[in-house]
Parts: sequence; structure tokens; C-alpha cells
Amino acid sequence: QVQLVESGGGLVQPGGSLRLSCAASGFTLGANTVGWFRQAPGKEREGVSCISRSDGSAYYADSVKGRFTISRDNAKNTVYLQMNGLKPEDTALYYCATDLGSLTYGSRCLSRYGMNYWGKGTQVTVSS
Repeated sequence: QVQLVESGGGLVQPGGSLRLSCAASGFTLGANTVGWFRQAPGKEREGVSCISRSDGSAYYADSVKGRFTISRDNAKNTVYLQMNGLKPEDTALYYCATDLGSLTYGSRCLSRYGMNYWGKGTQVTVSS
């Protein structure tokens, strides 16, 4: 069955770095749009970064541009999120997701409504 499993979360100090991984199974990750989302307590789930199948480009939320980098290893069927210069406001539960069986174009992959399969999430906490 389709499965997405995130890992790599943890507690880091402001300015620190962390790399999240999302291992996919049951489908070919490289043939679909994939992305990272996050949700902090009391807030809506928001798109952080994604790779659109339509154009192969990576997209980022304004709040993380220049600090986060998304990448994909098709051979390993895994997507990554390298997070540098972490800030307390980055604290959230981070999810990876895909639009398997659907179509997502361009920066629309930052919208959670286009995704239909989700991992369980991994916690990232940025604090002194």
C-alpha cells in the first residue's frame, strides 16, 4: 500500500540545521508531485516546499526561501528537506505528501488541498 514515512526531526537551537527525510513505498515518487508541509499548534497546515511534476521545478514558501532546500533521490524513492538557519517560528510538525492519482501544476503544489496521501509527520522544535 501507499506509505510515506518522515524522519529526521528533533530539537535544535536557533540558527541550527536539520535534514528531514521522507521514504515512499507503494508508488514511484519521481512520477508524482511531492512536497513538505508543516503545522504548528493553533495554525493551519501550510506548504513549505514542493517539487511540481508539471515542470520539475522546486517551490518554496516566502518564509523559508534561502534557508530550506528540497531535493529528491528517485533511486531511493526518497524526498529530503534540508533546513538551515532555523528559527523558533519554524517549530511545527512537518509532513511530506504527494498527489498520487491527481494533477498539480506549478506552485499549486504548495497547497495542501492538492495532496491526497500524507505521512504521519515528524516534529521539529527550534528553541534555546
